[in-house]
Amino acid sequence: MINVAYIGNGKSTNRYHLPFILKLKDRFNVKTIYSPSGRIRWTKIPDVHYTTSLDDIYNDPEIQLVVVTTPSQFHYATAKDALSHGKNVVVEKPFAETADQARELFDLAKQKHLFIQCYQNRRFDSDFLTVQKVINSGLLGDLLEVESNYDYYRPEVPEQAPGFSKINSFLYGHGCHTLDQVLSFFGNPDTVHYDVRQLLGSGHMNDYFDISMYYGQMKVRVASSYFRIKPRPSFVVYGKKGMFVKERMDRQEEHLKLFYMPNHEDFGIDRPEDYGTLTYYDDNQNYHEQKVVTINGDYSRVYAGVYATLAEGQKKLIKDEETIQQIKMLEQGIKQCH
Repeated sequence: MINVAYIGNGKSTNRYHLPFILKLKDRFNVKTIYSPSGRIRWTKIPDVHYTTSLDDIYNDPEIQLVVVTTPSQFHYATAKDALSHGKNVVVEKPFAETADQARELFDLAKQKHLFIQCYQNRRFDSDFLTVQKVINSGLLGDLLEVESNYDYYRPEVPEQAPGFSKINSFLYGHGCHTLDQVLSFFGNPDTVHYDVRQLLGSGHMNDYFDISMYYGQMKVRVASSYFRIKPRPSFVVYGKKGMFVKERMDRQEEHLKLFYMPNHEDFGIDRPEDYGTLTYYDDNQNYHEQKVVTINGDYSRVYAGVYATLAEGQKKLIKDEETIQQIKMLEQGIKQCH
């Protein structure tokens, strides 16, 4: 049993972490949750110690794992502080603002024989898992193009933002999802083209990105915008023999926003009308068009991986070099904004 403390008690902790770590009660015990204000806007978890003092975490020898869910600009400093106090650490994304900061954290953890890893829960989105299943089936033939879209229509977000911020940009906040998916499945690209914009003009929030990664003849593109009144398909995959289209994104976040939690049997599960469509020619040139049942997503798999490393000595689920590469790309892309 691993005792856990959270530094941060906002939306990230209560929406994207606690519902999933609490599924693994045989492996984790949430002991302490810290927030500087002491205000608790979410339902309290029974038997958890809520505190405004970090000493309650750092001076508690029973706490083996600290999860950093502060605002993004504090991720690096808080993670470094936790490592310096001898704690294993999980850090919400973006892991850090620069690749140099990320390397420093990984090096510090190695020096202290501690664990640190980024919380890349979107690797376990149902749409992404289903895309992997289709690609691995070989029915599409050699891959030509993969499109990943993450669209909103929320013009009020960039319009009300106080100005440009690197780590709080749309690229850092959302590219950290989709870039990690690509890097985890395809590896490092040969070349990259960045189109990162401020649609409202210089000095405003970054609110758009379109990044193309090239792997030989294959192109993988991740794109997001705050101004898409109708979102593009979540994924479109083209091969020499066919294509796969997944219109709807993973539904875990949709359910969490409705306070519909993972204790429901149908949590995050696609309905038949949400299934993606696979269209292809087989080896005999027969045409096929069929629905593909969506693989269920499950963000608790990140914590299961953390446990496997800490308690069972298995390799990290999210590799250090993948996190560093992702941040290098975020750094390069955001240079286009100011």
